[in-house]
Amino acid sequence: MNSPTTHSEKKTSPDSAVCSRSSAETHLSIIVYDSEGSRENEASTIEELLSYRDPSRINWIKVTGLGDKNAISSLAESYSIHPLTAEDILDTEHRPKAEEFDDYLYFNLKCITRKKETIAEYEQISLILTSDTVITFQERQGDSFDTIRRRITSNTGRIRRMGADYLAYTLLDSVVDGYFLVLDMLEEKIEEFELRATDATDTQFISDIQTAKQEVMRIRRVIWPLRESLSLVQRFESSLIHDELSPFLKDLQDNIIQATETVDNYRELLAGIMEVNLSSISNGMNSIMKVLTIISTIFIPLSFIVGIYGMNFIYMPELNHTWGYPLVLGIMAVIAGAMLLYFKKKKWI
Repeated sequence: MNSPTTHSEKKTSPDSAVCSRSSAETHLSIIVYDSEGSRENEASTIEELLSYRDPSRINWIKVTGLGDKNAISSLAESYSIHPLTAEDILDTEHRPKAEEFDDYLYFNLKCITRKKETIAEYEQISLILTSDTVITFQERQGDSFDTIRRRITSNTGRIRRMGADYLAYTLLDSVVDGYFLVLDMLEEKIEEFELRATDATDTQFISDIQTAKQEVMRIRRVIWPLRESLSLVQRFESSLIHDELSPFLKDLQDNIIQATETVDNYRELLAGIMEVNLSSISNGMNSIMKVLTIISTIFIPLSFIVGIYGMNFIYMPELNHTWGYPLVLGIMAVIAGAMLLYFKKKKWI
């Protein structure tokens, strides 16, 4: 049995992967192609699937849905895939990584789909690369790589003229491009948060921005290991990766670096926006307290005067004076006005 050497973990393009809906069923299909033509077949069993394989051409085996563990194990045995790799394929919570074996390379990564309600939806994608075959395992049913399939059947671009390693690169690049669609949506949400940050009456703001921060951290946990993995893949001394693929892998690595830097920037922006919101709330409270303090200060001397004349003594000045009551009210008004003018002069109001 082969022994593994384990390594942990731009642009938008029309090949951006779209994660599909969950399903316990397992669907099998294969695309066989070369520069001259292509054919696509579906199969109900692994034996039928392997009967369509053509070692003289490039074979792309697609397994969608991980419900049939026996079929996946049987396929793994047919390609001498290490049992630990088969376990990783079935573990949908596994950390993104890359592994180098004697006869194949294994990639594990997350597909992220843009969702307006929850920002993002996640699906595990596992990929096996051999000399003439690429096997993709998708967590959910659906044609996530429909654009690449159509490029093969319509002979668009260079994919039909290249080897299995280029197909593997194209699939990985498609998933990575999908990250940028989600990051674009995050950018839109951050701009919305910037507009809402100074609204102290927005009681939902803190909850919404905290949800966005948690989503950014999850995306970061998905992308960062992939950055490390792709960096090490370029140093693999495997005959399965040809020299002409090096520029493409370098471009893919650059895209991952750009995505990770963007995620880190978004995390810092969200933290800054939250501080602005807290400062806005604090300033609002300070303004309220300032007004209340001024009102209280004005009423201190007025309360003093009212308190004196509220004492129940018979012999007090001005008790029998005709204009005593209006005079006291006038004095109170003059005191309040003088205090307001003084506060304004001091620029306290």
